[in-house]
Amino acid sequence: MDKDGKRVVITGLGVISSIGIGWREFWDNLIKGKSGISPVTSFDTSNHFTHNGGEIKNFNPEDFIPKGNLKYLSRASQLALAASRLAIEDASLSKDTSRMRIGAILGTTMGSVQTSEIINELMVLHGKTDFGDELLCQVPTHSSPSVVGSEFNLLGPNFMFSTACSAGNYAIGYGFDLIRFGKVEIVLAGGIDPLSKVAFTGFNQFSAVAPERCQPFDKNRKGMMVAEGAGILILESLENALKRKVPIYAEILGYGLSCDAQHMTQPSVDGISECMIKAMHEAGIGKEDVDYISAHGTGTLANDRNECAAIKGVFDSLYKNIPVSSIKSMLGHTMGAASALEAITCALAVKNDIIPPTINYETPDPECDIDCVPNEARRQKVNIALNNSYAFGGNNASLVLKKFAID
Repeated sequence: MDKDGKRVVITGLGVISSIGIGWREFWDNLIKGKSGISPVTSFDTSNHFTHNGGEIKNFNPEDFIPKGNLKYLSRASQLALAASRLAIEDASLSKDTSRMRIGAILGTTMGSVQTSEIINELMVLHGKTDFGDELLCQVPTHSSPSVVGSEFNLLGPNFMFSTACSAGNYAIGYGFDLIRFGKVEIVLAGGIDPLSKVAFTGFNQFSAVAPERCQPFDKNRKGMMVAEGAGILILESLENALKRKVPIYAEILGYGLSCDAQHMTQPSVDGISECMIKAMHEAGIGKEDVDYISAHGTGTLANDRNECAAIKGVFDSLYKNIPVSSIKSMLGHTMGAASALEAITCALAVKNDIIPPTINYETPDPECDIDCVPNEARRQKVNIALNNSYAFGGNNASLVLKKFAID
């Protein structure tokens, strides 16, 4: 171990999303610019202002979870287990987990809120007050990482971050620390969130949801798209990955956190800037080293404007030469899963030297005059990627990934 601790690499990826199950289908559709936005069917939206979302239509939990266990699992836990299984298999860990001390660190915005919605409806509409353990055991926020730990016999640290839309990056950052400081050798890290009535209704009431599509950085953008998903990464010490002789997607160099301490919903340019600066400082890189920025890019007026202002302030004249794309234009906003899915995107971008596009871009906005990789993916060398995520409450997290080299 050197003075900065062990090197941490990514050896497995698990994705459940509206544009693909498994990272290969996800990545293929991502670089094709495919939209995962469609009319919501899992609940009635007739009394809402909008009706579209990033709903996962083709997820069959029985493909990943024994049927008898499903009644004890919330939608959030089903997504977490499925993505974790995919990541474990991708990292060739399926036969090793019972013999190793492995952590499970997840992030979420709404957790198992769908179960709470079910209980609420049973109480209010049907007067039911007696609930069995099948429902009640799904409710706690920590239930998802707990069932992942139980299912795969993971004996290391088990934790859930609830820092809203930056929670995935928080989880990955904590997992990174656990490994580099020698607490564990492997961590499952990422984020999950189901599509819930609470989130859909809340963002509709904020008038923050676009009626048809998400258009990050476009002058005529009308808002975000509420969505669901799960993204799990296998983080591993380089020493352990080399010992296991498994492929490596990318290396994590560091992360930065900040809190705006200013407003519950409006992002702060200063807070976003501080977050990126901290991440680059910890990673030991300069602003001239960044080849790609995965933007938080929600498609709301305030977020896109302030994120662009922060990027221009931090990178000065270099900002026009750095591609900055938002995959939320395709997925919608998957809440706690967002930055985890975007971290997976960054890992694949540095692995393959392809930058995914920002789709639905039509009209340039002078306040957002970045290179947003409009509408078509771009083949370009990506050595270092910066993954930005910002959340209600001013919780900001940026993650730095690098193309792996043994050096």
